[in-house]
Amino acid sequence: MSALEIIGVIVSFLGIWLTAKRRMLCWPVNLLACALYFKIFLDVRLYADMLLQALFGIAIFYGWIVWARGRADAGEVVVAPLPFVRALAGLAVGVIGALAIGWTMHRFTDASLPWMDAALSSFSLVAQYWTARRHAASWLLWILVDIVYVGMFAYKHLWLTAGLYGAMIILAILGYRRWRLASGPATA
Repeated sequence: MSALEIIGVIVSFLGIWLTAKRRMLCWPVNLLACALYFKIFLDVRLYADMLLQALFGIAIFYGWIVWARGRADAGEVVVAPLPFVRALAGLAVGVIGALAIGWTMHRFTDASLPWMDAALSSFSLVAQYWTARRHAASWLLWILVDIVYVGMFAYKHLWLTAGLYGAMIILAILGYRRWRLASGPATA
C-alpha cells in the first residue's frame, strides 16, 4: 500500500460515483484516476492494465464528447438502449481482444497474470465504450469484471485497490439501478 495507491483509490471512487450519478464532472476525475493507476500498474507489472489506463484516457475524451451531445434539455445525460446484436458484438470484441492482448503479453513481456489481466482489460474497454455510449448494460459488465478484478488485485497484494473494486461493484449495482430508472423499465 503506497500513498499513490491511496490517492488512486480516492480519485477512482469519486469518478465512478460521479459516473453513476451521470455527472459530467466524472470525465476529468476519471482521467486523473487513469493517470494514477497507469503508474501503479507499471510498478506491479500489470502491463495490460497499464495499457488499459492509457486507452481509458482516450475513451474518456470520447465519452466526454458523447455525453455532452447526449444531454436532455434539462442538462441531464440521457441513457440509451443497447440493442441485443450490439451487445453480442461487443462481447465478441471483448473475447477477441482478450486473446490478442493475452497472447502478446504472454509472449513478449514478463507480465504477471497475462491472460487474466488481458481478459479483464479487454472487457473493461467494452464496458467503458458502453458507458460512453450511455448504455445501462455497461454497469452489468462492470459488475462481472470488477468481481474478478477484486481477486486479481488481492493476489497482487494491492489491498486498497481490491477494496476499491469491491466498492465499485456496489457503485456499479447502484449505477445500473439509477440508469435503468432513467431509461425506463423496458431498456437494459
